Amino acid sequence: MTNAFGAARKTPALCISIAVLAMVAIASTFAASAQAETPGGVSTTTPEAAPPTAPPGKAILVNGRAVPPADAPPAVKKVIAAANKIRTKPYIYGGGHGRWWDAGYDCSGAVSFALHGGSLIDTPMPSGSLAGWGSTGKGRWITVYANGGHAYAVIAGLRWDTAGTTNGTGPRWHKSLRAQASGPFTARHPDGY
Repeated sequence: MTNAFGAARKTPALCISIAVLAMVAIASTFAASAQAETPGGVSTTTPEAAPPTAPPGKAILVNGRAVPPADAPPAVKKVIAAANKIRTKPYIYGGGHGRWWDAGYDCSGAVSFALHGGSLIDTPMPSGSLAGWGSTGKGRWITVYANGGHAYAVIAGLRWDTAGTTNGTGPRWHKSLRAQASGPFTARHPDGY
């Protein structure tokens, strides 16, 4: 063994060959570990959890976030995605009316934000205006319930509302479709939804 290393010191080509072989061995070790793990350090043999799916026509709640059904139209999925972005914001009277991104939202500001996410409205609307918006009656995917004092929406089978929550005040998803605020409410929906 001493003779091989001694010879390597005397022969530059042999020295380079040993260095190259050592580098190849190190590189192949790193390549094997890179194939065994993903960038996040999770083994590729561990199956990745599939995202939850909702039954056709009805969204589901997962940790307070709405998951749209696979068969929902793209605009409905965008409405749900927009609502999810503000689902932990606090209730602030007038919130969401001066600007889309706000520190908190009131009832109609939260409904407006969600509808804007699906490109269904261009400007925030107060509850009284939402009572006359869109088409009369319940929609297949989205129904806005409004009167002069309150507004909420039922989107893919979940209620989007700032009232009736035990998880803090502000815009939240609810399984119950029944309004917690008093009313009569006018039911309106966007054309086609």
